[in-house]
Amino acid sequence: MTVTPGRRERKKAATRQKIADTALRLFLERGYDEVGIREVAAEADVAVTTLFAHFASKEALVFEQDHPFEQRLALAVTRRTPDQPLVPALRREVQDLVRHCSGEGAAPVHRMIDTSPALRAYEESMRLRHAEALATALIADPDVPRSATACRAIARFVIDAYALARDASDPDAALDEAFHMIQAAWDAA
Repeated sequence: MTVTPGRRERKKAATRQKIADTALRLFLERGYDEVGIREVAAEADVAVTTLFAHFASKEALVFEQDHPFEQRLALAVTRRTPDQPLVPALRREVQDLVRHCSGEGAAPVHRMIDTSPALRAYEESMRLRHAEALATALIADPDVPRSATACRAIARFVIDAYALARDASDPDAALDEAFHMIQAAWDAA
């Protein structure tokens, strides 16, 4: 059963999205390093404290889907049915993220990330955190009879598959190839 969020939750989500959209527009127009937090807050018509209530840092404004993606990876493990294989469930989540991050208008965002040391560092720390969250879900799953080391390794491979596919000329083919290897590694573990 799907629960419809209440008015307060919808308003919070709308404010968060407005801040993220405003920040991205300003960053792309003027450059990431040229735009300050106060400018983003003013342009989004929110207080700086409101901005920080939704985003922990300036870098987080660029990666606004960070936490939902991390949660979706863990849920791909914990909410799958007993007859649903693990690796294909993870592949679907990664494919959704690749499609989201490769959609129309994504190239300028990737160029901005690639040219900013702060954004590259944040993206790398985000990937490590996602891999650890996924590994934690795998380790905790009683239907996953693998060692903690195997779970951590597979989690990192899954997260790296995203980066490889995102940068590939044919993302689906890259995912097919990467997840074929991930499946083989998982089976061998």
